[in-house]
Amino acid sequence: MRDDFTRFEMEYRWAVQEILTKVSILREEFLQLHRYNPIEHVNSRVKSPASILGKAARRGVPPSLPAIRKHITDIAGVRITCSFRADTYRVLETLTSQDDVRLIQVKDYIAEPKPNGYKSLHAIVEIPVFLSTGPVPVIVELQLRTIAMDFWASLEHKIFYKYDREVPGHLRDDLKQAADAAEQLDLRMEQLHHEVHGVHGRSDLPVGPDIDNDLLERLWQLSLDTRPETG
Repeated sequence: MRDDFTRFEMEYRWAVQEILTKVSILREEFLQLHRYNPIEHVNSRVKSPASILGKAARRGVPPSLPAIRKHITDIAGVRITCSFRADTYRVLETLTSQDDVRLIQVKDYIAEPKPNGYKSLHAIVEIPVFLSTGPVPVIVELQLRTIAMDFWASLEHKIFYKYDREVPGHLRDDLKQAADAAEQLDLRMEQLHHEVHGVHGRSDLPVGPDIDNDLLERLWQLSLDTRPETG
C-alpha cells in the first residue's frame, strides 16, 4: 500500500510539473512575441497523504486509490495569478485548447462570487503523465485570479484559521466589503491598462466605480490585524 501510494502521489507531482511547463512556455511566448505577459506568478501544491486520506474520510470516499482518484479532484493544484480579469479567461482558454489537456469542469467564481466575496476562476483538467508503462491520466485543479483577488483570498484564509473557522460576524462583513473594494480596484486598473495598451485590453469592460477609500483602508487594516504575533 505504501509503495502504491508513493507512486500515486508521484503521478500527481509529475502532472503539476507538466502544467507548470506549459505555463512557463506561455509566459515566454507572451513576453517575447506579444511583449505582454498576463501571468504575474504561479504557485503549485500536491496534498500530503495524510491530507488526502483525511479529505477522503470527511467525504465518505473509500480509502482505496481508485476511489480517491475518482472522487477527489484537488489533490494536485496550480494557482495562476494574472494581471487582470480578462487575462484569467485568456490564460485558461489558451491552456485548455491544447490537445493533451482535457477540460472537465469550470466554476466561474469571478462572474458569480461566493457569498463571502471569494472570486476566482476554477477549472478541473485532465492531463496525461507518460510513464514507462504508458500514459496515465491525472486530474489537476487550476485556479486563476487577479492580484487583488489573490490578496483578498490570502487575507480571508489567514482570518479563517486564526478564528478556527468561526469568524465573527463583523469580520465577515468587513471581508465582504473588502472583496467589493478589490473588485473596484480590478475594474479601475483594467480600465487604465486598456487606455494605455488598448491592443491588449478589452473595449467591452464596464466603467469602474470610484475607488472607495474607506473600504481600501479597511482592507489594509485587516491585513495588519492578521500578521503573526511576535514577542
